Amino acid sequence: MGFTLLITVIVLALIFDYINGFHDAANSIATVVSTKVLTPFQAVIWAAFFNFLAYWIFHLNVADTVAKTADTMHINLVVILAGVVAAICWNLLTWWFGIPSSSSHTLIGGFAGAAVAHGGLDVVNLGVIGKVAAFIVIAPIVGMIMAYAITVLIVNICRYANPSRAEWWFKKLQLVSSALFSLGHGGNDAQKVMGIIAAAVIVYLKDANLSVDDIPGWLHVSYTVIEGKVKISHIPEWIPIACYTSIAAGTMSGGWKIVKTMGSKITKVTPLEGVAAETAGAITLFMTEHFKIPVSTTHTITGSIIGVGLAKRVSAVRWGVTVSLLWAWILTIPVSATLAALLYVIFDLFL
Repeated sequence: MGFTLLITVIVLALIFDYINGFHDAANSIATVVSTKVLTPFQAVIWAAFFNFLAYWIFHLNVADTVAKTADTMHINLVVILAGVVAAICWNLLTWWFGIPSSSSHTLIGGFAGAAVAHGGLDVVNLGVIGKVAAFIVIAPIVGMIMAYAITVLIVNICRYANPSRAEWWFKKLQLVSSALFSLGHGGNDAQKVMGIIAAAVIVYLKDANLSVDDIPGWLHVSYTVIEGKVKISHIPEWIPIACYTSIAAGTMSGGWKIVKTMGSKITKVTPLEGVAAETAGAITLFMTEHFKIPVSTTHTITGSIIGVGLAKRVSAVRWGVTVSLLWAWILTIPVSATLAALLYVIFDLFL
């Protein structure tokens, strides 16, 4: 039963990664589509390629942090199953309504909620949850400030440039900025699922009481336990490859409702502003990945798009749309956690 449950968790985690791909694809392609630099089909292929390329660039920083959301030594596979199913449900619901909510926060909220239902607050790493929750606010603000500054800087540098020639150059530069943001998206979001799968494997091995010699190579996750917390040092090659492949495939499927919200409903974006927003978002993602902080690519790019709108004027931002997005962001973790806790209670009766 334990092995079957492990395979189920892995498959569902990869399905979540696929959904994350088309749910969050809008983050990296919305501006290049809205400015007509690329067609929607070209844009998703472009983003998917750089999502997958992230595999060779980033370390396991974010994966390690996500695996620490709950104490893997005191949970079971049912906890992880409930968390992943809750995350899938919230992601599909927000995608259906075209709301660019955070796949990252729904996964962490689901994992934490199910863990609390299983063993109370003692099995949850409140430090990780607090850091993630703080960056619901910090990441978009950093993206907004950076995008505002980059926009003002570019406008001043190009003050005397020929408008049509400048636009031609910024359309080319958007390919670079969107590629960088897609790299950040792959390095951040795919790693969250890697962390969940690694945690599931560790829990399975713990419950199965297998000796090192009995563990098959494809399940060999290297980790140490320091002060009760698990630190992952190595995971089998198939886990990152499967995660990056899933998120790239999901990105290729698009997410056109969210593209519309991100690309035109917050503020009208020009090629210059697209470059500024995507560059600011990419820098923010690279910085947070370096410091092992799982952040939302959705929140980051939304803040960046608001920043380029503010560089024009405050009224250029459609604040009504922005407020509705904020509500979705605030509700994501508690709703996902509550749903996961309920699912854990139900699954625990039958599994």
